[in-house]
Amino acid sequence: MNQADMTEYAGAHWQEAYELLTTLARIPAPSGKEDRRAEFIRAWLVGKGAKEVFIDEAKNVIYPIGDTGHNQLTVFSAHTDVVFPDETPLPLEEKDGMLYAPGIGDDTANLTALLIAAEYLTDYAEKGWDKPDGILIVLNSCEEGLGNLKGVRQICQRYEGRIKELISFDCTMQSIVTKAVGSKRYEVEVLTEGGHSYSAFGSRNAIAYLADMIGTLYTLKVPDKGKTTYNVGMISGGTSVNTIAQQASMLYEFRSDDRENLRFMERHFQSVIEAYRAKGITVNVTVLGERPCMGEVPKELQNALADRAKRIIKKYTGMEAYETSASTDCNLPLSLGIPAIAFGGYIGGKSHTREEWLEINSLRMGLAVILEMVLTESGIFRE
Repeated sequence: MNQADMTEYAGAHWQEAYELLTTLARIPAPSGKEDRRAEFIRAWLVGKGAKEVFIDEAKNVIYPIGDTGHNQLTVFSAHTDVVFPDETPLPLEEKDGMLYAPGIGDDTANLTALLIAAEYLTDYAEKGWDKPDGILIVLNSCEEGLGNLKGVRQICQRYEGRIKELISFDCTMQSIVTKAVGSKRYEVEVLTEGGHSYSAFGSRNAIAYLADMIGTLYTLKVPDKGKTTYNVGMISGGTSVNTIAQQASMLYEFRSDDRENLRFMERHFQSVIEAYRAKGITVNVTVLGERPCMGEVPKELQNALADRAKRIIKKYTGMEAYETSASTDCNLPLSLGIPAIAFGGYIGGKSHTREEWLEINSLRMGLAVILEMVLTESGIFRE
């Protein structure tokens, strides 16, 4: 199969891909509640002739091809969840060559392209899988937010020691994620005695202590090495305008693309918490999520994987994709020393907003890009 064949296949399956995308985009899939999308995807794959497709306990849809139970595996993944909490059908609009929908690009467009590639692989496998290594098509859960990468964690555990590399189809075609941004997320709750705003005036106010704590956290100068950030994303608490608050809480996270910086941020956070506990107030801390940083990944293999993706993207689009760091499903394999990259098959913007959009024409190129990447890493296509 050469470049002309890829383009022809993408064109021949364009209408199918478009209809699949617009169907999937409407199916709600908050992190941890991907059941409807997962079941739809499983049924779609089975309807295309896929064998041994199953949904695991993490709500991943897994389609193994050429898996002997012992051989090395290349994993191709795209996540099924979106950041939005909707549990009713998501709105979708086509206008002026664009598609608009929450989650339309991140990650439904890439999910669709991977399914079309899986359809091709099903036909290929029907003729007899003649490769020593197997592959896994994984439509995984819980990539977004507090999903905490539950889906890919389960994959790395189930196939421990057997994953050769992982390619996550996520983001756009303009960039390739080659480095993991690790993070830690907390809920912090402050408790005081509180009371009536007039008769108990002078009692300690949980909101005041929480606000002071936030101010203290924001005095930190982050390390110069790599990129490190922190953020208070939500605050809540109190009872009424005339009540001295007994309770207040916040959601806090810090991120970095460097492991030592994450440890530095953890030490600073814990020191601030202990300082406020020393004031005699109750501070409860709950870990909500933890994403690991990059481990010791063989540089030659990681660079070669990224270079192949760049070459394929340029071949079909003319664009020079740039390397970047981000928090994706690749965090897990990269932390384990497994080569992994993430890139997508569309051009769009405003991800993680309800106004997210993509260019419809970019999907044809993206489908060819993802198809060639899958067939190249599967050992089916060689330039």
